[in-house]
Amino acid sequence: MSKLTGQQIADRAPAGWTYLFDALRTRVHTKDFATGLALVDAVGAAAEQMNHHPDLDLRYPHVDIRLLSHDAGGVTERDLRLAERITAIAADAGLRPDATHLTHLEAGLDTPDSAAVQPFWAAVLAVDAAEGEVRDPSGALPTVWFQESGREEPRQRWHFDLFVDPTEVQPRIDAAVAAGGTLVSDADAPSFWVLADPEGNRVCLCTWQSRG
Repeated sequence: MSKLTGQQIADRAPAGWTYLFDALRTRVHTKDFATGLALVDAVGAAAEQMNHHPDLDLRYPHVDIRLLSHDAGGVTERDLRLAERITAIAADAGLRPDATHLTHLEAGLDTPDSAAVQPFWAAVLAVDAAEGEVRDPSGALPTVWFQESGREEPRQRWHFDLFVDPTEVQPRIDAAVAAGGTLVSDADAPSFWVLADPEGNRVCLCTWQSRG
């Protein structure tokens, strides 16, 4: 089954779901733990029937749900079908998916020699090394990726890549600027915007837009 584009996903995703980085995601506010556990059980049963299994994170008082077709390396038709089924399950329980403020966080390390530093970060985080990054197979830790930089000092070392829904970008920029930050660049918008805090530490607000 082929991977869908970001625009195809955005056009067809059920209400309350958002496409972040590589997966279709939502949060269902359950009000109490027992309701969340019942929702997880119902979603698990449906997933077994469809032979397609989501990542579920049960917390008090919400359940986070992430859908991804690993064989395709992204979101496919089966993920959209499961999202629709989960939405119906939630509705039957008097609940609804809500993607407001959901994010995906990665850490970028600017370095002139990624080959020298990558083994250290893989070892200290106890995660897997891949081409240009170190990644936690469980998804519990943010991926660390390496961006080529010069050696001139002073230079940026770390920055965050924060993936958000496109509707979240401007409110977050406005809030960041109001909090003393600056918009450094929008040259690559709508793929990403670069912001900096009052000390110059940077973060990129990223979306699925204008990506392959």
